[in-house]
Amino acid sequence: MGGSVAISLSLLSLGPERKVKCYNMYFFNRYVFHTEEYGHGRKTYNIGVCIKRSTSSEFEVDYYGRLEEVIELQYHSEYNRVFLFKCYWYDTTDRGIRVDPHYGLVGINSKARHRNVNDVFVFAKQCQQVYYTYIHPFLSKGSIKR
Repeated sequence: MGGSVAISLSLLSLGPERKVKCYNMYFFNRYVFHTEEYGHGRKTYNIGVCIKRSTSSEFEVDYYGRLEEVIELQYHSEYNRVFLFKCYWYDTTDRGIRVDPHYGLVGINSKARHRNVNDVFVFAKQCQQVYYTYIHPFLSKGSIKR
């Protein structure tokens, strides 16, 4: 066992191979993720991703985005591979997100992009799937009384 761990670590230390593989979809944890391009025009539009994170101030922050690319990196062995998601992230500050206090539904301002656009990659295993739906402006302005 110790020898196989040492070999795996030495292969990882070489860095990923120069070639990568890209996919239109990814199956993980009973979810099917589609890239935005692949999902466009399909009956199921599985492009929504969410990552739950804790910040240094101990507040939980959820990051929401759209899946743009699925990338596989291999580290000089069939078993040493990593899947990454390249995502378009929405702004999750007060101007970009709203949570309905009664139902817990999350409203995203789809025009508000996250400011740190250089940090677009995440490990696929970190993501949960979310679904986005369009809400007509008439409904979002509080014109319906409960």
